[in-house]
Order: sequence, then C-alpha cells, then structure tokens
Amino acid sequence: MKALEGIKVLDLSRVLAGPYCTMMLADFGANIIKIEPPGVGDDSRAFGPFVGKESAYFMSLNRNKRSITLNFKSGAEVDLFKEMVKQADVVVENYRPGTMEKFGLGYEDLKKINPKLIYAACSGFGHSGPYMLKPAYDIIVQAMGGIMSITGSEGGEPTRVGASVGDIIAGMFTAYGVMLGLFHRERTGEGQKIDVGMLDCQLAVLENAISRYTTSGVVPTPLGNRHPSITPFAAFTAKDGHVIVGAGNDRLWEKLCNLIGCPELVNDARFNTNGNRTNNVNELMAALNAIFVTKTINEWLELLEKAELPCGPINTIDKVVNDPQIKARKMMVEVDHPVAGRQKMPGVPVKMSVTPGQVEFPAPLLGQHTAEILLEMFGWDHEKTETFFREAK
Repeated sequence: MKALEGIKVLDLSRVLAGPYCTMMLADFGANIIKIEPPGVGDDSRAFGPFVGKESAYFMSLNRNKRSITLNFKSGAEVDLFKEMVKQADVVVENYRPGTMEKFGLGYEDLKKINPKLIYAACSGFGHSGPYMLKPAYDIIVQAMGGIMSITGSEGGEPTRVGASVGDIIAGMFTAYGVMLGLFHRERTGEGQKIDVGMLDCQLAVLENAISRYTTSGVVPTPLGNRHPSITPFAAFTAKDGHVIVGAGNDRLWEKLCNLIGCPELVNDARFNTNGNRTNNVNELMAALNAIFVTKTINEWLELLEKAELPCGPINTIDKVVNDPQIKARKMMVEVDHPVAGRQKMPGVPVKMSVTPGQVEFPAPLLGQHTAEILLEMFGWDHEKTETFFREAK
C-alpha cells in the first residue's frame, strides 16, 4: 500500500507548477485524474523535446496519471465535473485567480458540493494582493523574487537558475499544502483552500540572503560558486576543470591545509577563523587555486575523499544520470509509453521504508482514460459516454 492510496485528485493544472505537485502525489499512490481541454490538452504537450509527436517534457511531469477531456464551455461538462467533485478528495488548479470562478468552479462554489474538499490553487502571485491578476512565468518570479539577483558570476549580470525553480518550488510547496490539508481533514473532517503564490515561494527559499540583508543592510549580489559566509566553500581550478570543496568549519580547514601541504595557513591571521577567511576570500582563493591547478580533478577527488573532506566534481547532465550513486538510489527509471516507447526519467527522491513511491506507468495520451474513469466513477458504459459527449457539444 502506498502512502496516498485511495486519495482521489482532480488535476486541472497544466505546464509545470501544478503538474509537478500532482506528480509528487501520484508517485505515492494518489489517483490523479488529469482533466484537460479537448483537442489540445495541457499546453506542455506542445513543448519540446519530442519523441515522434509526443512531448518528452509532458511525459516527464505526468507519469502515474490518467487523462480525461472536459470542455468547461459546455454546461453539461461543467455539471459532470461537479459530480466528480462530490467523489474527490482534492482539486488542484494553477489558473490565474478568477478563472475558475468564471466557470462557477471556484473554491466557494465547490465546497458547497463537497465540504471536505481540499482545493489547492497555485498561481503566480496568489489569490490576494495588488499583483494577484498579473500573469507570471518561471523567469518572472525568479526575477521578482530575488534569486536572479544573487545568481551568476561575481560582478556579472543577474542570471536565471538553469532549472525552472520558480515553478518547481511552487509545485513542491503546493504538494506540501495538500498534505497539510489532508492531515487536518483526517483529524477534523474539515476541508480547506490552499493558496500558493510562486513569488511567495521564491522568497521562502532565499535563506541567508534575506538574513544577511536584514542584519547588515547590505544588498546581496552574485558571488559565483562560493558561499557568502562560509569559506572555503567553492569551486577550485584544477588542471582539467573545477573541483568543489566545502571546508565548512575550522577542523575541516585544518585538514585541508595539511592535505595541500600548507599547514602554515591554519594559523595565518588572515585565515585562522571562518570570519577572517570570508573577509579575505580573494587572497585565500588565489592561494588555493595556485595549488589546485597542479593536479587533475580525479587526483584531487581521490585525495580529498580519503581525507573525508566534502568534495565533488561539477557533473554535466550526461555524467549525473550515469553516476553510480544515482543508479544505486534508483533515481533514473524507465517506463514504456504506448506511442513514444521506452522513456527514461528521474525517479522518486523520497525513500519510504513502509509505503515507498514508484513510477508505475507513463504519462497518458490526451483523453486516454475518459471512458475508463467515467465507468469507474459513475458506472457509465461506452455507449453512454459517447452519447454524453456527442450531446454536450
């Protein structure tokens, strides 16, 4: 039995933030019914890269889900959705605030149908505040949320994080909110609305950038690969590239100095405490890079690992997906897609001893499970399903 087995989720979300949330729920057994507009479906079905006509982008985010198509411009299909809500535990949507209300399907409408419903809304700026109705994409909230202002080379231009962390972090927080809502309902029987704004989520993960500003008044700027307040904690230049080393305390600093044959640096007044090392970071980096450039990445990794100093290479994507640790943790998995064939994708990162998650089946074709779902929920046979959608047009 999986942790969320028996939880029925009506998933109206599309592209990334919402689908990432429901993918997390699906991996642990939630019954995700992905509701898409007929004809085109989730916008991300049109996003590359493609395997034939199938979007690998879409497939990577919609595993373990089933698809049904509903047209909310049809009153009959809106009514059908409301009937589905009566049996649902959760509704997830990531439309701009007000969109669901236009169809008579906002939280206030749906909770009258099902008071125990957990309604999770993930939007750019949330369902309150002056920016509520502004459209948003990942890059917009990365920019407005501050993370771009502290990312990139020291002295360089603000830089977007390579992964879509504006969307993905919001998706994770939405899944977290759904879990909290379900836990509260388990104890009280009471449903509720979960309101997640992508901009809020960006602020929530800025960790020491905000504390540095609020305590010093100094606005943080990009620092490249080094840590703003722990030194040495950075990328160092080896013969054939870069190696990451994190000597996060005085004990590790001493071990590093001895390893590189420079024990005198331990008590050097410029470097004898973490604060002094951080204040004199440019001198320290110059001294260490002059030593690191004498050996290759692998040579340094062998020495550093033997000394139990935190270290690692900067892997390209081809290397990380084939890393032995990734393989041992089953973090790359394969599923058979009915059209695209065998597909590789990231596995489930949360390892549970009793109720483990699993990638069981691939992303659905558009509307693939419409008849199956309506039979399961309402006992409709194939003829009734065909008749309903023909008359609903």
